[in-house]
Amino acid sequence: MKKTFFYLIILAILGSCKNSGNGELIGVQDRPDFYQPDPYGMLFIPPGSYTMGASDQDVPYALVHQSKTVTLQAFYMDETEITNNEYRQFVYWVRDSIAHFLLGNVDEEHLIREDENGVQLDPPYINWKKNIKWDGDQEREALQEMYLPEHERFYRRKEIDTRKLNYEYYWIDLKAASRKDFTQDGIAGAASFSNRPQGLKDRSVYIRKEVINVYPDTLAWIHDFVYSFNEPMTKSYFWHPAYDHYPVVGVNWKQAKAFCIWRTQLMNGYLTGRGDVMVNDFRLPTESEWEWAARGGLSLSPYPWGGPYIRNSDGCFLGNYKPLRGNYIDDGGIQTIIVGHYAPNDYGLYDMAGNVAEWTDDAFDESAYNFAHDLNMSYTYEAADKDLPVMKRKVIRGGSWKDVGYYMQVSSRSYEYQDTGKCYIGFRCVETYLGRHKDDNPKDASNVYK
Repeated sequence: MKKTFFYLIILAILGSCKNSGNGELIGVQDRPDFYQPDPYGMLFIPPGSYTMGASDQDVPYALVHQSKTVTLQAFYMDETEITNNEYRQFVYWVRDSIAHFLLGNVDEEHLIREDENGVQLDPPYINWKKNIKWDGDQEREALQEMYLPEHERFYRRKEIDTRKLNYEYYWIDLKAASRKDFTQDGIAGAASFSNRPQGLKDRSVYIRKEVINVYPDTLAWIHDFVYSFNEPMTKSYFWHPAYDHYPVVGVNWKQAKAFCIWRTQLMNGYLTGRGDVMVNDFRLPTESEWEWAARGGLSLSPYPWGGPYIRNSDGCFLGNYKPLRGNYIDDGGIQTIIVGHYAPNDYGLYDMAGNVAEWTDDAFDESAYNFAHDLNMSYTYEAADKDLPVMKRKVIRGGSWKDVGYYMQVSSRSYEYQDTGKCYIGFRCVETYLGRHKDDNPKDASNVYK
């Protein structure tokens, strides 16, 4: 017993020496190694500074952009706009999650919190290991409410009721959390909108819950153009395999934001399941990020490809837009075309001008360049449904298949309302790089996801 006690003391001393670093400041040891591989389908955009805004005359005299030097940290951006097939993965995930819930395929090991009225505070944990038997006798009855009622069916076709494809998600309002009031004692207290006692902060007040229907507005092809026959696009564009690799349209700003949150949860759920650390969120690009990426490292160039013209030396168009006086077919496309059809810019990004315009995260203000910060410039506003329409304007960039050449310029700005889907607006995601630059992490990442 004495020998055992003696050895335990020796081990304790050795262990304390290892943890203490012999009295030196050595930081926390045994931290996990980390290298950030390029996300699938995304390209690395290096950090840098550039002159944001028009470098030539403001042809329409819009006065919505002024030249301004902006500095940005590194980030990843999708190589192309999000396609119909990629967005369909999101729609099918929502569809399947509803089906799993109706079938009772939930993980009962995780308790679901309820308030005093018995209302669930947390969404259920779905057991994705179970397969959905859509044609089973019991399953058909349980899943009946997901389909169109019989009196709404066309030629008695049994189809999913897309009005019920609602996605429930959460996000943290960090801007609200950063706004603090102070107690009489000078101690930082709760945020002004919380009803907590002085000096205490309930973090749950910063968690926002959203519920949004995720199905694109396929009727946008009709209501965006009066006296124009676009019914075939409404009927086929989103679901038909012929359009799988075309950019998704009819997605409003709030749906695009929900897609980014779902994509983040999809990736981080996979990483944590492997015991890996999580990565930064996928999100919509800020307006300054979008323009920096669109320029492709070519400062003061009006277009992503650099030169002052929309045609190359052979007279071929370099993007899908409305050329000349409306001869849509001259550039190779009448409406949208398959992503990646034209050559990329110097960062490798496709369709940064034309095809479809793209949502950014920024709220639209004509004078934003005058008051927004020059470091990671961004002006955001989370408009509520009750807000005036002017507060719901979000910046769109890049021009589309129905726009004239002016909107193809990397500096051109326009806007659309956040709750409106258009047949000429899509989006792509970005992810802030974890670190300063790729040179900071020279390790080989070839086996990270294997």
